[in-house]
Amino acid sequence: MKPQVPAADQTLRILTFLGRQRGPVAARTIATHLGIPRSSVYHLLAALEHHGFVVHVPAERRWGLGVAAFELAGGFARQAPLARLGRPLLAELVDRVGESAHLAVMSGRDVVYIVEERAPRRPALVTDVGVRLPAHLTATGRAMLAALPREQVRALFPDASAFADRTGSGPRSPGELRELLRAVRASGWATEDGEVTLGLRSVGLAVLDHVGWPTAAIAVTWPAESERDASSLAPLVAQSAAELSRRLYAR
Repeated sequence: MKPQVPAADQTLRILTFLGRQRGPVAARTIATHLGIPRSSVYHLLAALEHHGFVVHVPAERRWGLGVAAFELAGGFARQAPLARLGRPLLAELVDRVGESAHLAVMSGRDVVYIVEERAPRRPALVTDVGVRLPAHLTATGRAMLAALPREQVRALFPDASAFADRTGSGPRSPGELRELLRAVRASGWATEDGEVTLGLRSVGLAVLDHVGWPTAAIAVTWPAESERDASSLAPLVAQSAAELSRRLYAR
């Protein structure tokens, strides 16, 4: 279906395209990739520049995102759509599996928990809202790390000094982490077994944005003595992660 307001559609496509680039790009590149006449691209860029959404780099004859675009990202964070949209999905997940669930985001080498839904008659977890834990030890962190470019993972964990420890288990070197993340990509989900809290296991999957970047991750935690296993819980967690991605990005 053709957009009813072509100029608005083209403007949003330009902003989306710029947001996916590693740096400023030429107007002719925008026109070529998006199939928009070059004259229209210049007019739209001028309007966006007037409102601060793009900036022109004269020395390079290129265009990049401006401060107003950054402020939109800040507004996104302030409105907390991840927590607002994720909380009811986690509540539904807990009802289906009968185990506690949580939603986390990456922050450096850590994960930060922004939603926790505890199942009835299940023990309290350390994954309370606002708690930070080493990403390489958690199911949510491993799920997100596995979705990141390998170069970024190497930058986050360059040597053994980057690896914190909680229970004496878990990867302790970049090589061990690479092998662990390779297994996560192969299975489609991440697990941890007593590496955060002895006696508890978790399975997690990443919530991906429109370009496949890990925005967050959802995990379910259950007692190790339970007969449940990750392979039976992972499909249910995957449904919740996919639905949150759809609600966030209309995918």
